[in-house]
Amino acid sequence: MADAIIVGGGLAGLAAAAELGDRGRTVILLDQEPERFLGGQAFWSLGGLFMIDTPEQRRMGIRDSRELALGDWMGSAGFDRVEDAWPRKWAEAYVDFAAGEMRPWLHDMGLRWFPVVGWAERGGGFATGHGNSVPRFHITWGTGPGVMAQFERRVRAHVANGLIEMKFRHQVSRILMENGAAKGVTGEILADDSADRGKKTNRDVAGDFELHAPSVIVTSGGIGGNFDLVRKAWPRDRLGEPPETMIKGVPAHVDGRMIAITEAAGGHVINGDRMWHYTEGVRNWDPIWPDHGIRILPGPSSMWFDACGNRLPVPCLPGFDTLATLREILKTGYDYSWFVLTQKVIKKEFALSGSEQNPDFTSGKWSEVIRQRILAGSRATGPVEAFKTHGEDFVVADTLADLVAGMNRVTGSALIDETALHAQIAARDLQVDNPFCKDAQLMAIHAARNYRGDRLIRTAKPHRFLDPANGPLIAVRLHVLTRKTLGGLQTDLDSRVVGADGTVVPGLFAAGEVAGFGGGGYHGYNALEGTFLGGCIYSGRNAGRSNSVA
Repeated sequence: MADAIIVGGGLAGLAAAAELGDRGRTVILLDQEPERFLGGQAFWSLGGLFMIDTPEQRRMGIRDSRELALGDWMGSAGFDRVEDAWPRKWAEAYVDFAAGEMRPWLHDMGLRWFPVVGWAERGGGFATGHGNSVPRFHITWGTGPGVMAQFERRVRAHVANGLIEMKFRHQVSRILMENGAAKGVTGEILADDSADRGKKTNRDVAGDFELHAPSVIVTSGGIGGNFDLVRKAWPRDRLGEPPETMIKGVPAHVDGRMIAITEAAGGHVINGDRMWHYTEGVRNWDPIWPDHGIRILPGPSSMWFDACGNRLPVPCLPGFDTLATLREILKTGYDYSWFVLTQKVIKKEFALSGSEQNPDFTSGKWSEVIRQRILAGSRATGPVEAFKTHGEDFVVADTLADLVAGMNRVTGSALIDETALHAQIAARDLQVDNPFCKDAQLMAIHAARNYRGDRLIRTAKPHRFLDPANGPLIAVRLHVLTRKTLGGLQTDLDSRVVGADGTVVPGLFAAGEVAGFGGGGYHGYNALEGTFLGGCIYSGRNAGRSNSVA
C-alpha cells in the first residue's frame, strides 16, 4: 500500500508525483497508455507559460504587474456564478504564483524560455473585458517536451530510490470509498500496445487490478478527444449548436472517462459548459491521432472571412478573441471560415501549435531557429510550408480569380464570389498607406508593431494583398478544433475534491484539466493562453504539497 495513488501520467500527475516524492511519500502512478505516452498532452504542446513581470518581458520593453494581470484575468473570466467561489480563489492564487515564485522555481528546475515573449489573446476592445494587455506567453526552450522533461526527471529519480512506482496500461474504472473517504482504485489491465506516442491504442482487457492508498489524486485530463462529451457539454445558449464537423487538437486518450468515475465517488463537476475550442484549426496532412487537427497561431494580418466570403467583424481578428470569433462563425450556419493572406504574411506570422510542428524551438538550439526563421528567405518554416504544399485546407494562387476557384473547389460549393471578395480586399488595401486609417485591423497591426517582438518576428509590415509583388495569394479553410475543458471537478486550494454539498471528500484530490486547471474552472469563460500548462503545474504542485495527502 502506497501513501498516494495518482491516476494520469500527464503534466499535472508528474508535478504531483515529483512533489510527493520530494516529501518522502510513496506513490503509485497509473496511466492507461503505454510508458512512451508519459507526459500526456504536455508532450504535444508548444510549451507556452503565462508568467508576469519576468526578465524576458522587461528585456523586451514590456511593463507588467500583478495588478494589471489580475485585472486582465478577471475581465476575461467573467465569473458570474455562485459556484465560481473556488475558481475565483484559484485565479487569484495562480496570478500570485505567476507574478512571484513561478519563474524562479521553474528556472532552478532547469527550464529556459525563448527571449521574445508572445502576445496571445489580445482582447475584444475594452480595458475591462477579455484579453492580455501585454505579451505574457513565454515559449519554453524545448517546447512541451522541455517542460515535461524536468518533471519526468524528478519523478524518475524517485522511481530509482523506490518512492514512486509507475504502472502503465492500468485503466481505472472505480475509486474505492470507505466511510465516505477514498481508499484506492480498481480497474483493468489493458493489453500491451506498440503504437507510437499519440496514436489510438487498444482497450483489450488482459486482467484486473485493485490498489489501496489513503489518498487518490485524479489528473486524467479533459474531454477534448471525445466528440460525444464535447457535444453533450456544448453551451448552446451562448455559442449556438455545436459544429457538425470538428477536428481534434488532442489525442484520443483525452477521453474524459475519469470525470464521471470521480463524480460517482462524491466529486462535483462545475462549469461543465465552459470550454476552449479554437477557430483556426486545419486538418493535419500527416495525422498522428484520429481527426488530428493543428491550430494556426496567427499574427494579426490575415483577413478573416466567413464561409460565404464576408469579412468577420471586430473583435474577430486573428489572435484577439477566440470565443467571440467562435460565436460569430457558428452564427453563419457553417462550421468553417477562411483566412486570406499573402506569402509575406505566412512567412512572418504563421506558427503552428505543437512541439512536432516547431522542431527548431523543440530542439532548443538557436542555430535551428535562425535557420528556420531568419535564413529561409521568403519561405515560412518547414512545417508551415509543408502544410501549404500538402494540406487539404490550403489554396495557393497567383491571381484572386484562381484563389476563389480553389476555395470553392475545396468546399465543393460556389459560396465565394470573386467580385465581392475583391471589393473587400481592395478596400482594405486602400487603407494600407493611409496615415488616418479607419480599418480596425490595420490599426491593430500598427499597434502590434509598436511592440519590438511583434515587429521583429511576428507581425508583417502592412502591404497590399492584391499587389502581385507580395504574392502568391493564400487562402486557408479553418475548422473548429477541440482542445481544452475549462470547467471540471471542484477543488479547494489544496486540490482536495469538494462535493456538491460544499464539503471536502476525504482522501480525494484532482489537478490539471480534470479540475478545470484548478477549482473547477479558474479560467472562467475565457483563457489568456499559457495558462493550461501553468495550471497543470500549479494545481499538481498544490496536490503534491498538500498536508492532507497521506
